[in-house]
Amino acid sequence: MLTDMKVRTAKPRPKSYKLADANRLFLLVAPSGGKLWRWNYTYDGKNKTMAFGAYPLVSLADARAKRDDAWSILSEGLDPSVARKLKIEANLEAGRQTFERVAREWYENAKPQWAKVHAADVIRSLDRDVFPTIGSLPIAQLTPPLVLGVLREVEARGSIETAKRIRQRISAVFVYGIAKGIVVTDPAEKLGKVLKPIRKGRQPAITELAPLRRMIITAEEDRARPITRLALRLLALTAVRPSELRGARWGELEDLCGKLPLWRIPSSRMKGDLDRKDEVNGDHLVPLTPQCLDVLRALRPLTGQGDLLFPSNRHVHRPMSENAIGYLLNRAGYHGHHVPHGFRAAFSTIMNEWAERHGKDHDRQVIDLMLAHVPKEEVEGAYNRAAYMPRRRELATIWADLLSDGLPDPVILVTRPSKIVGG
Repeated sequence: MLTDMKVRTAKPRPKSYKLADANRLFLLVAPSGGKLWRWNYTYDGKNKTMAFGAYPLVSLADARAKRDDAWSILSEGLDPSVARKLKIEANLEAGRQTFERVAREWYENAKPQWAKVHAADVIRSLDRDVFPTIGSLPIAQLTPPLVLGVLREVEARGSIETAKRIRQRISAVFVYGIAKGIVVTDPAEKLGKVLKPIRKGRQPAITELAPLRRMIITAEEDRARPITRLALRLLALTAVRPSELRGARWGELEDLCGKLPLWRIPSSRMKGDLDRKDEVNGDHLVPLTPQCLDVLRALRPLTGQGDLLFPSNRHVHRPMSENAIGYLLNRAGYHGHHVPHGFRAAFSTIMNEWAERHGKDHDRQVIDLMLAHVPKEEVEGAYNRAAYMPRRRELATIWADLLSDGLPDPVILVTRPSKIVGG
């Protein structure tokens, strides 16, 4: 058997020669002085030789360990040389199977099942938030901490719900990889439990565009007063508070036939303390989009002779019941999933994510203003509530276009079956 000293002191000769170790392992000493580890074995009746590397990069102990590993493979009826080549190829292929490569394959397979807007949002979120960090890494080598790091970066922007959706999409990629035999586990599966929770106290709201549109379509198909259906549509388009919508008066609407139609909600009807209600120039200004005007045109023949846009069924001088829209959503199957006030959360979430995707960070402040939110650092009475009106009108139009895709014309809502009684 060889010793470290024998290996180290072996001198070159004019011809190559072998120094034997146990179990057919030997050191081949070349005339140039190179020392190469070799192992002879017999497989399927044929004598074969396997290389284990060069000394001193591979020590005597290392060579013996390689021999023992190869012997174990041989004892299982496999050719260790072939097994090593297959392992190398498998490792190379695993390196080629990056997260981005598998994710794009998953996306192309899933895309035909989705609406175009949702499909675009999925790939955009991966391109923006996932691929730059872990896209080039082999998917089989990703760990929960690596994936969590991606999600924490999204959370750091304040996009809590976006982080949760991205986790779901990453997890879906891993499920696809498991089915393809590329990976064996999903490191994103349980990360939802350690992500930041959505702020407690928020009322139930659907905050993804496609499900939100489906909900509106479903609710509008339910038996209800046409006025209630139109109120639901206008509430979704304007994202005002339900109480502000119920108390809307025709006299608050301006320039309906002009270029800059506007709904001026008096400060006295806005949420806030007495200072807000008495504030000069404290009215909340809501730009009216073409879709809003379509709702008003359908509504005008029904309530245009009175003061209120949405009067009660029994008392035309009183606003519609505060429960009317909520009951409509409940009957449509959305109890506990979405309430009338939830359209504000939907508008905020979807439009802030839209602004983020399009590099419009300044729009966050404008969106807050559209929701009649006043920054904490501002003095209530000194805040400019009419600021950014051109941009507010542009964002209102973008929102209305996104939301209205696939929704029926408001005139159709008037012709559908109506409830016999109710608010």
